[in-house]
Amino acid sequence: MSFMDILALIIPAAIVSAAPLIFTALGGVFSERSGVVNIGLEGLMLFGAFTGAVTIYYGEQFGLAGAAPWVSFVVAMIVGALFASIHAVASISLKADQVVSGVAINFLAAGLAIFLTKKIFNAGQTPVISQRISKSDIPFLSDIPIIGKLFFSNAYLTSYLAVFVAVIVWYVLYKTPFGLRLRSVGEHPMAADTMGINVKKMRYVGVLLSGALAGLGGAVYVASISGNFTHSTITGQGFMALAAMIFGKWHPLGALGAALFFGLAQAISISGAQIPGLQDIPKVFLLIAPYVLTILALAGLVGRADAPKALGTPYEKGKR
Repeated sequence: MSFMDILALIIPAAIVSAAPLIFTALGGVFSERSGVVNIGLEGLMLFGAFTGAVTIYYGEQFGLAGAAPWVSFVVAMIVGALFASIHAVASISLKADQVVSGVAINFLAAGLAIFLTKKIFNAGQTPVISQRISKSDIPFLSDIPIIGKLFFSNAYLTSYLAVFVAVIVWYVLYKTPFGLRLRSVGEHPMAADTMGINVKKMRYVGVLLSGALAGLGGAVYVASISGNFTHSTITGQGFMALAAMIFGKWHPLGALGAALFFGLAQAISISGAQIPGLQDIPKVFLLIAPYVLTILALAGLVGRADAPKALGTPYEKGKR
């Protein structure tokens, strides 16, 4: 196997694996830039995956055909935002510990998704969906020598949509008044309040956007990778997205790069058995590689990542 063959095997798989992580990490950026810690990304992504699988399945029954996955993305975003509102109320209005609230979201989402799956389908998993996001070549770009074959051929549109959304989120956060207000309540909520910015409202918006994007990430995972929902569909991807957000220093483009890095690690763990030099490595080591890299990446950033100054700090108007 030549070096180009290895790249052709790994890079497309890395881009596919990274897409759900990108969406979810961008959701985390919105929440934590507003000053609210969101450990619940795993649960929100998981429930988004459940919602996506159920929506696509019933969409097929009602004749939506190829539109079913795209409809599932919208439904998953709405359900993800509604689910995240629980975390928002607990963390912002009730001033509960944000980490504890996020962990509770993870447990609630996992338990509720499995319970509903068994109630609806009388089984531990949803049926395998037939309508999934199809692969296609990007016109013109796929014809570029070398690069076209690696990055723009036989790819899922959701992967490029994730990159596009990352750029949009960067623009919104750093080039618009809304982004300035959102970042201000995460850096210095009292100063923002003095300037007439509704701190609670902006934090609610940040958390709800976080839930919407995490739900989208879960639905994309089902529509492009897993094909159905089970108790093991989302197993740590939400935490990897959280790590990507931190590794990317709470910046949309940094989160994009980190998610691509973790997607590459996942692709190697899946395709490693076909790559010369990795074939003799026990499969279990390849499977744990993405999580080990996640830990190492975060450990290397301890004390150096520049988190929003008011991250995790409840705010009550009039109190210093």
